Amino acid sequence: MIGRRGFLKLFGSSIVGLLTLGGYAFGYEPVVRLSTTRYQLTPPAWTPGLKLRIVALADFHACRPWMTADRIASICARANDLGGDIIVLLGDYTSGTDFVTGHVDHGVWAAELAALKAPLGVHAIVGNHDWWHDATAQKNGHGPTFSHKALVDVGIPVYSNRSVRLEKDGHGFWLAGVEDQLALRRSVRWKRQFTEGLDDLDGTLAQVNDDAPVILLAHEPDIFPTVPSRVSLTLSGHTHGGQVRVFGWSPYLPSRYGDRYVYGHIVEEDRHIIVSGGLGCSVAPVRVGVPPEIVVIDLG
Repeated sequence: MIGRRGFLKLFGSSIVGLLTLGGYAFGYEPVVRLSTTRYQLTPPAWTPGLKLRIVALADFHACRPWMTADRIASICARANDLGGDIIVLLGDYTSGTDFVTGHVDHGVWAAELAALKAPLGVHAIVGNHDWWHDATAQKNGHGPTFSHKALVDVGIPVYSNRSVRLEKDGHGFWLAGVEDQLALRRSVRWKRQFTEGLDDLDGTLAQVNDDAPVILLAHEPDIFPTVPSRVSLTLSGHTHGGQVRVFGWSPYLPSRYGDRYVYGHIVEEDRHIIVSGGLGCSVAPVRVGVPPEIVVIDLG
C-alpha cells in the first residue's frame, strides 16, 4: 500500500512531468529546436560526375507565436550556411493552425524567404494550406494563390506543373514541380463534392526532353506510387513526420498511406523519395519526437 506522503509525492511528480512535457511540446520543440538532417545517395540513372547538394525547406506555416518572421529569418540564415547548390521550398507557407496570437502576412514571410541564396537559385512549390486559406482561389477553382504571388514578387520561381532544365559543372538535370494534390477543398459553399488536386504529373514530365536526371518536387508524398522510374528523386513535405511521434507511433498521419511515406528516405522498386519532417505545425501547435528540420541531400 502506498502511504499519503508517497501518493502526494507520486502525484506531484506526475504533474511536474506533464507540465514539463507540455512545455517541451508546445514551447521548446516547435519554437526553438532546429535540426539539420542529411542524406547522401546516388539515385538510379544519376549522371556520373554530377555532384549536387540540395537544401530543402518544408512547411513553414508562418504565424505568431509559433513561426514568426524572426524565426523564419533565423531558419533562412542557417539554410544559407549549409552550402547548398540549390534551395527548394516544398510548400505550406501559411498558418496551419487556429491556435495563434496573430498571422504573418504573406508579404512578410516572403520577404524573409527572399534572403535565401544558392548558386543555382531558390525554387518553390506551394502546398494545400496555401490553397485552402485563399478564399478567392477556392471560389475560382484555380490560382494563382496569394502564396504563388508572394513568392514570385520576391523573385522566387514557383513550379506549377512545370519542368526546368538546370546545369551544374557542365552536367544537366531537370527540376520538376507539380501543383498541389489537395488544392481545392470539398465545399458545400463552392459546390465541390470532393477535394480535388491540380497536379499534372504526366504533363509536367512531358516537358523533359532529354536524358538528364529529374528531381521532382511534390508537396504531398502520396503521389509517389505513380511517379515513374524516370524520376531520380522525389522530394516532399506535408506530413511533418507525424508531428507527434512517440516510440514510432503518431496519433494522426495526413496521408492515405498511413506510415508508408510519413518521413525520411524511402525506396520502392528502385525509386527514391525523401519526405521532410518540416518546420512548422499544423492543426495543433505541438511537436514531439519530430523536431523542425532543414534537409540536406548530397547527390552523386
